[in-house]
Amino acid sequence: IERRERRHDSGRTLYRLNDTINDLACGTIQQLAGVFGKTVLFAGYILIFERFRLTTLDTGSWAHWAVAFLGLDFFYYWFHRACHEVNFFWAAHIVHHQSEEYNLSVALRQSAVQQFLGAPFYWPLAFLGVPPMMFLALDAFDTLYQFWIHTRTIGRLGFLDAVLNTPSNHRVHHGSNAKYIDRNHGGVLIVWDRLFGTYQREEEEPAYGVTRPLANWNPLWANVQYAGELIAVARRTRRWRDKLFIFLKGPGWRPADVPFDKPPYTPLDGRKYDSRPPAGLSVPAVFQFLLAMGAVIALLFGGSSVGNDVKLALALFAVWGLANVGGLFDRRAWLPASEVARWSATIAAAALLAPAGWRLVAAAGAALLALATLVPIVRQRP
Repeated sequence: IERRERRHDSGRTLYRLNDTINDLACGTIQQLAGVFGKTVLFAGYILIFERFRLTTLDTGSWAHWAVAFLGLDFFYYWFHRACHEVNFFWAAHIVHHQSEEYNLSVALRQSAVQQFLGAPFYWPLAFLGVPPMMFLALDAFDTLYQFWIHTRTIGRLGFLDAVLNTPSNHRVHHGSNAKYIDRNHGGVLIVWDRLFGTYQREEEEPAYGVTRPLANWNPLWANVQYAGELIAVARRTRRWRDKLFIFLKGPGWRPADVPFDKPPYTPLDGRKYDSRPPAGLSVPAVFQFLLAMGAVIALLFGGSSVGNDVKLALALFAVWGLANVGGLFDRRAWLPASEVARWSATIAAAALLAPAGWRLVAAAGAALLALATLVPIVRQRP
């Protein structure tokens, strides 16, 4: 854990390699989950629209687009608010808030399962007649808009701060200061927070992160840590009502017989988790991350031309690799063994799944990559 002074000058640190890679790893796993679950994700919306809609909005009418946008942003507000006020949803959404930095890479840090939990919140739009393609376009806009507001380099924007979700407004949302917690849930518009009493103006710069820090660079652990904590509390508490309430109440609640443990530090202390690879292993860590990203890109853009077995192999290679990159930054003792197992599985998969006539070449290529990544790790264990 490293203590860093929070400064407002132009020389402040905005990105750290370990944090940025972890943000991108979480976002990558979210995209992979979407690849394998997109049919389920959208099936309910299409079913309601086709069978139960009251009317049909005209995609050629700008007025209808405006109404649909207001509806989508409204329901986004309530889903986002639920993610902060109900533990069951917070267990997924917490991934987005675990970073102790605030920059554009944090915008890409997303939960693998939140997209599935949020789908029912938008079903009323299908009932009201928003066509699926209109919904997808507006949902993409709502998501893309929120990318640019994850920055510390843009100050307050005057009148826009009163209407839109701006960088200043969203910095508040990511703050762990008491007055900033559970505030400013809007997507594009901040007017919903003003209407429903959850707006907070940015005053001092927030302390970013969650009140009980993750202190870990493993993206898989980031996705399951809080859910595991809730399950552990449900098992330990004696009252059956509390076993249910731990999932339905907010993140600040605990049963009387299972109180919070004191965290080693909080963002308000001005400290950040900053574990790094041993000297000489930062470049191999970045190389491993790029290999995992290459597998994801191949899956996203070439997945339609390969079978499910190849898709699964690429996804496993990427996720396993991203977890091991986290282990490298965290200096985990299990990393060398995990890397040997991962590359052994990769070589075997290349030999079995490559097109006939290319299997030996694929296996040899995988073996060369294995040597390039394993040798530095074996020579200097984290």
